[in-house]
Amino acid sequence: MSKNPLNDLGESLGDYLREQRTSAQLSLRQLSELAGVSNPYLSQIERGLKRPSAEILQQLAKGLEVSAESLYVRAGILDAETAHPTSDALDVRRAVAEDPVLTARQKKTLLDIYASYVEDDSRQ
Repeated sequence: MSKNPLNDLGESLGDYLREQRTSAQLSLRQLSELAGVSNPYLSQIERGLKRPSAEILQQLAKGLEVSAESLYVRAGILDAETAHPTSDALDVRRAVAEDPVLTARQKKTLLDIYASYVEDDSRQ
C-alpha cells in the first residue's frame, strides 16, 4: 500500500509543479510569494499531500507563467479531451509543456501563440 494517500496526484501534479518551478529557476519561497500561496502549503502540494483548489492552481499558473488549464488537467479537475478537443492540439501542447529545454516563460509564450493560431483557424 502506498504511503502517500494522494499518490497519483503527487506524481502528476506535484512533480509537474516542481519541474515547472525549477525550470523557471524559482525557489519554493519565490513561487510562494509570486502566487500568493503559503510556502508550507506549496511544499505539501508538490509532495502530493494536499489537493489544491482550482483557485490555488490558477494562482500557481500565474506565478509559473503556464496555462491554468494544464494544471487543471494534471490535478484531474479538467479532462484532457475536454480541455483540448483535438488530439493534434493536445499533442502540440503536451510536447511544448513537457520539453525540458524550454523555460516556463518560453512554454507559456509558445502555448499562447499556438492557441491564437488555433482560435483564428476555427473562426474561418
